[in-house]
Amino acid sequence: MANEENKQVETDFPLYLYHHGKNDRIYEIYGAHPKLVDGQAGYEFRVWAPHAESVSVVGDFNQWDPSQNVMQRMVDGESYELFIAGLKQYDVYKYCIFAQDGRQLMKADPVAFHAETAPQTASKLYDTEGYEWQDSEFMKKREERNVFSSPMNIYEVNLLSWKRYPDGNFLSYRDLAVELVSYVKEMGYTHVEFMPVTEFPYEGSWGYQVTGYFAVTSRLGTPHDFMYLVDAFHKAGIGVIIDWVPAHFPKDEHGLYEFDGQPLYESSQWDRMEHKSWGTRRFDYGRNEVLSFLISGACYFFDKFHVDGLRVDAVASMLYLDYDKRDGEWVPNIYGENKNLEAIAFLRKLNEAVFRRFPNVLMIAEESTAWGLVTKPGSVGGLGFNYKWNMGWMNDVLSYVSLNPFFRSNNHNNLTFSMMYAFSENFVLPISHDEVVHGKCSLINKMPGTYEEKFAGVRAFIGYMMAHPGKKLNFMGYEFGQFKEWDYHEGLEFFLRDTYEKHGKLSVMVRDLNEYYKSTASLYEVEDSWDGFEWLAADDRDRNIVSFIRRDKKGKEVIALVSFSGAEAKDYLLGVNEKGKYKIVFNTDDIKYGGDGKIKKKVLSAVARPSHGKKYSIPIDMPALTCIYLVREEEPIKADSAKNAGKRTVKPNVGHK
Repeated sequence: MANEENKQVETDFPLYLYHHGKNDRIYEIYGAHPKLVDGQAGYEFRVWAPHAESVSVVGDFNQWDPSQNVMQRMVDGESYELFIAGLKQYDVYKYCIFAQDGRQLMKADPVAFHAETAPQTASKLYDTEGYEWQDSEFMKKREERNVFSSPMNIYEVNLLSWKRYPDGNFLSYRDLAVELVSYVKEMGYTHVEFMPVTEFPYEGSWGYQVTGYFAVTSRLGTPHDFMYLVDAFHKAGIGVIIDWVPAHFPKDEHGLYEFDGQPLYESSQWDRMEHKSWGTRRFDYGRNEVLSFLISGACYFFDKFHVDGLRVDAVASMLYLDYDKRDGEWVPNIYGENKNLEAIAFLRKLNEAVFRRFPNVLMIAEESTAWGLVTKPGSVGGLGFNYKWNMGWMNDVLSYVSLNPFFRSNNHNNLTFSMMYAFSENFVLPISHDEVVHGKCSLINKMPGTYEEKFAGVRAFIGYMMAHPGKKLNFMGYEFGQFKEWDYHEGLEFFLRDTYEKHGKLSVMVRDLNEYYKSTASLYEVEDSWDGFEWLAADDRDRNIVSFIRRDKKGKEVIALVSFSGAEAKDYLLGVNEKGKYKIVFNTDDIKYGGDGKIKKKVLSAVARPSHGKKYSIPIDMPALTCIYLVREEEPIKADSAKNAGKRTVKPNVGHK
């Protein structure tokens, strides 16, 4: 009797919160957990299946016989539980759900912590406790940092295809903890972002059709192995972001699809049930239990796996009732609009719950429309994310650089328009996996021209991107100029970097630029206002050139000058605020990066020749397809005036608050 009373105390309040959409820890009560009952070790199972006639736990341990381990209804009348003695870690199981129409449905556990490796579909018993983390120093620094004024340069990776063994087998999580961690560290990135690691059945979905929201894919190892990988990144000082998919799920029969014989996790409304073109089901954001499920799934990865951020996939598909639909295929909301009010409320609750428990993590929206206030708090009408992918910038600049330079002048606004809204949200500039597949060409192969011009173009583009306001994300393979589009069946072509000079030198440039970015606050510290940015030349369309200043909080400046022209600009006058000497601190045309080395001088002098609305300018023969950064050299204080240094009046930089 005492045990029954304790169990009720243990579950009643969490169940109450679950059914009210306010339980962000359902992984503590649902799923399968190791337990000791009356001196017998085993596992306790709990599952939500409100429409079921009955539910059994089946597996190898009972020859998959649903008559042997029938679960009992819990106090809520909608959930089921059962303790089975003698079970051990890695035993496989499913729930056999007897539907109201008489069907027997064999379902994987929605809150399973481990799963069989595809194409097998059963859940596996696994105790996620017991891993000894070694990342306390990293986690302490994470809590102390300001995510907005810190550098963020993300290397996006598909773990199944970054590198493979010669026989085609995947590198395991522990293999990646050696090879990928050392590579990302060597290349100077601040963060890594994994394409979805939650369990999925079909590799062609790249992980975006999820069947196990609480299980990392078993293709690469166990949950503890994944913890080891995150731990290794943290010990190397690198943050870990994962793709997370709360917009839809596949219709595989073992998954969430009509879980208890009827729509449960998906909406039952005809116009909200399906993502037609994706062939998937949409979550029901108006159902409290679904809210608890999804929000707990997000918190689970911060809690148990110490990840540093979630990139939330396909937010636009959640926000709009008419997303990917024709007239007549959707029903307006109560206000006659196309906004999904339940999804909006869910996203706000999601971000509030995450930041309440994990205040300094990243919640990044992949939102591809002009929806406002994505990165503003829900209290002011926002969605509550702290970052958003800048898809507009991505589309504009890739369209621009794909053009022959002869035609770029008529599309110059594609380079500059992003600054019209650059401070409206907290942006990440993404050149992601989606841009290097399905005939879109790899980044370097988007560049027009000869072999040499393609490399020069991609070097100039990367230099421009790193100086543009916004955090950075690039997909694996760009850093050494892989010409082939990404193929999820294969590893990257690292032999290019090791065998061919241009590829190897591009890799060196990316590494050096990453390190310069991390060490230069002017390039990342102020990205929410014009205090950190000033145009020098925004309208030099005839020569395909832009130039601008980036500033840090102390007013220290870096000037970026970028030519996207196919021809050299002789005696170009770069307007500057002050007279003096300017040092070139980065140059994509440097011979060591595969360039021609046409700029011989490392230090240039500003002269009294007006340009770009400034009194002074720096004359320079600007090479084609080149990006350079310049920093004004401080003039030393003369010895005879040193004693009066404290009385000097320092003139502030023009245009900076």
